[in-house]
Amino acid sequence: MKKRIYLWIAVSLIIAGAVSLLASEHPDGYEKAGEQLGFIDRATSILHSPLPDYTIPGVHSWLSSSLAGLIGVAITFFIFLLLGKMAGKRR
Repeated sequence: MKKRIYLWIAVSLIIAGAVSLLASEHPDGYEKAGEQLGFIDRATSILHSPLPDYTIPGVHSWLSSSLAGLIGVAITFFIFLLLGKMAGKRR
């Protein structure tokens, strides 16, 4: 079972590091609608994004997108690992 988990972690990291380079630079549906309707400049965010637009501030290259993807996978993995451990303790 552990080998399977390690395999999926490796696959996730490879996909996050490589496929993130193919992410579109065009705005998504909400951004595009906001631009077309003229209210994008008044848009606000409830939460501050640590990786805005899937990039790392201060890193200006393809490496920025790859690192952002890897960091996102790592954060998601550790959150679900923590939730799984907490759920296991309740039983």
